Amino acid sequence: MSRKHSTILGIESSCDDTSAAILVGDKIVSNCIANQKIHQKYGGVVPELASRAHIENIIPVVDEAIKKAKIALKDIDAIACTRGPGLMGSLTVGVSFAKSLALSLNIPIIEVNHMKAHILAHFIFDENRTKPNFPFLCLTVSGGHTQIVTVRSPFEMEIIGSTIDDAAGEAFDKAAKMIGIDYPGGPKLDEFAELGDPMRFVFSKPKIPDLNFSFSGLKTSILYNIRDWVKEDEHFIKNNFNDLCASIRNTIVDILMTKLELACQQTGIKEVAIAGGVSANSELRKRLIQKREENWIIHIPKFEYCTDNAAMIAMAGKYSFDQNICSDQKISANPRLDW
Repeated sequence: MSRKHSTILGIESSCDDTSAAILVGDKIVSNCIANQKIHQKYGGVVPELASRAHIENIIPVVDEAIKKAKIALKDIDAIACTRGPGLMGSLTVGVSFAKSLALSLNIPIIEVNHMKAHILAHFIFDENRTKPNFPFLCLTVSGGHTQIVTVRSPFEMEIIGSTIDDAAGEAFDKAAKMIGIDYPGGPKLDEFAELGDPMRFVFSKPKIPDLNFSFSGLKTSILYNIRDWVKEDEHFIKNNFNDLCASIRNTIVDILMTKLELACQQTGIKEVAIAGGVSANSELRKRLIQKREENWIIHIPKFEYCTDNAAMIAMAGKYSFDQNICSDQKISANPRLDW
């Protein structure tokens, strides 16, 4: 099998989703994910519970991905796995399994940076989408990261702006919790926001220079405002629920778009992509699509590639495999893996 049509098994276990995917060439032929619903009652991911669930899920998920792809273990040319960043226990399960399987099959193992993989998901073959041209800007937004990246090649990426405290995804989840939406609240808040008035309530936006972000102050502003409004009317949240959701979403997306617009001005690049869990947000997608009127070239990922998934890990692994860039059996999980 030529490198052009290599078969890569991708394994993702950075947080609370266990995922395995098979990539043949640049086409995903299977992408399986096991979610962990146990965290909902705790209002967030519990690392120890997450790692235990990965141990239970990883073999069935990999087996399912191989069966759906209609291949055998002997057909796999390399295994790509998330080395970091993420939760130490969760990452360790995925890396350890990938190393063991690669060793047993006598095939290469390829370490992948989770955040870079989100960006490279745009290069998975899709007949309904065009691939970005280099260089382009990518806004990567998730529960743990918020970054603006200049992407010059699959191997040359530069962070030109990032959050100095909390991430946009966390801001969505925490704000959702304040108004009674269970974890993970961001996607549900997005749904309710469609029914509300985004201009009804105003929250303080952080004044951070250049291209960096901050969401800590915004969360505090939302918390204090809601607290004061509830003091005046104990039914305030219930009576204004959809408008609150819409106003919170509008504020967070405003912050993201303002920085992205500034990045385009500073770099002169108008080809823009989004990636990460928050790239599924309907308002962010709508705002970006509107930018086509200003001659921006916009790339929006399929919903299945927004949240953590192994398809993006396999795609990132393919680029390394094609350049004979592989890891060895000495690698270990790195929760703070550098860019």
